[in-house]
Amino acid sequence: MSASGLVAESVWRSIESTRSELILLTVTDEQLSILHFLFGKNFERATRIVDQRGVKRISGEPSKRSIFQVVGELRRKEEYFCFAEHYCACYSFFYDIVNKGEQLCCKHQLAARLAAALGACVEVKVSDEQLVQLLVKL
Repeated sequence: MSASGLVAESVWRSIESTRSELILLTVTDEQLSILHFLFGKNFERATRIVDQRGVKRISGEPSKRSIFQVVGELRRKEEYFCFAEHYCACYSFFYDIVNKGEQLCCKHQLAARLAAALGACVEVKVSDEQLVQLLVKL
């Protein structure tokens, strides 16, 4: 993992470790500043998605395995499935991250990671069989 990736991971862990199940966390200015420095415009776009409650965490029962479904920034009919740390089905993920290596992750991954850290995901419970059907479509 790159130095930038390690710094980002450290900030995410810090945010997640201070959140309780009962309280939505307030992110510090320092954490926001670091994340903005690392991710730039993608982080700004991700915060807009989170503010619009555009991140669903779809969890299978009883396994508790999950995937995120994140809307496009402008709330169009775009919805992308992603694993916050590893994959997104959007065009930008393949173009900017996989092909060009210019970004650490896309705005949808950032939105999923931020919403999960803050406890701001819309939680959707499905059976494990239904989750498998979603994953097969990827």
